[in-house]
Amino acid sequence: MKKQDVIIIGASASGLMCAIEAGRRGRKVVVLDHANQAGKKILMSGGGRCNFTNLDIQPEHYISHNPHFCKSALNNFNQRDFITLVQRHNIPFHERSHGQLFCDNSARDILNMLLNECKQSNINILLGTDIENVSHGPGRHFSIKTSQGDFQSTSLVVATGGLSIPATGASPYGYKIAEQFGIKVWPVSAGLVPLTLNKKELAYFSPLSGIAVDSIVSCPSQDFRENILFTHRGLSGPAILQVSSYWKPGEDITINLLPDVDLVTELKAAQAQHAQMQLKTFLGGLLPRRLVSTLISRKWNETPLQEVSHNQFDDVAKQLQQWTTKPNGTEGYRTAEVTLGGVDCDALSSKTMECRDNPGLYFIGEVVDITGWLGGYNFQWAWSSGWAAGQYV
Repeated sequence: MKKQDVIIIGASASGLMCAIEAGRRGRKVVVLDHANQAGKKILMSGGGRCNFTNLDIQPEHYISHNPHFCKSALNNFNQRDFITLVQRHNIPFHERSHGQLFCDNSARDILNMLLNECKQSNINILLGTDIENVSHGPGRHFSIKTSQGDFQSTSLVVATGGLSIPATGASPYGYKIAEQFGIKVWPVSAGLVPLTLNKKELAYFSPLSGIAVDSIVSCPSQDFRENILFTHRGLSGPAILQVSSYWKPGEDITINLLPDVDLVTELKAAQAQHAQMQLKTFLGGLLPRRLVSTLISRKWNETPLQEVSHNQFDDVAKQLQQWTTKPNGTEGYRTAEVTLGGVDCDALSSKTMECRDNPGLYFIGEVVDITGWLGGYNFQWAWSSGWAAGQYV
């Protein structure tokens, strides 16, 4: 039996952050992961450049059954704290839209930073390690039986992530540990994920695959403005991914393809000045022509503006600015960036991430029922929750 102070299951963003902080306190830490590479999700994120945080982190950017839970961790280790760490390692980065921060070079810079910090804190990271059994014995000790031997510790941290992107080794093991210890797990589903269309609509819209349009996308509980992207499966792009975390099966979504245009007024003005111009020609100056031809009735497309009534202008505006569709579903965990739901926050201390009824047991990162928006929010939750637990394990 190899005795440790802290066992962390998962060499994830949150797991590595927790290990670093615990190691700095002089704790003897081992990180166990069944994958052959630490931080796989870090390497894949942001198109390989890792959107590691956001300049504007607010609690309302997170979804949870307990919306207040994230506040303590995000306040105690915030985006500026992580940026300081990145700067200390001389990693060049840049800001993109909506406060998103990306590495200039590669996501590997962030992973190497974390691994170097682990090395400085003498953290033992064991990869390719299958966990066979977790138990809680007398004297508050946790015993872990693995393919690389048996371990024992007084603190056990579950940083296994969710079910998103199975190619990174995602598994439900963290939820199973929670249930083993009698902790509630909220139902999980794919978040920040493309939406699919029904067969009829897909046949209609799939020829538009590759077209991106700045839009406002709304579902009954939320709306976002960013690009949407037509794909051969349905709809994607940042605005669709964002709204997917709020959308419920059976609900409609509404898309405004021209959010900055008073289209009816513009059409009337064009009609007065260019009466012979075809409707599709005018609209083709505002949107991709293939999209216009698909969404607008053919009888109107070929019609000169002078022959289109003002009531018909209203119909055209409604089609382009209140386009309503009922998604068939999502693409699921295969392409989802995060997992909605997870370990019940009410079972944990928001300050330490420790289970209230199971002293020494901690849950951090994506396995917890905290899901951030697209744009670096989920990584910041990983850093913040990992840091929080690292101060107490």
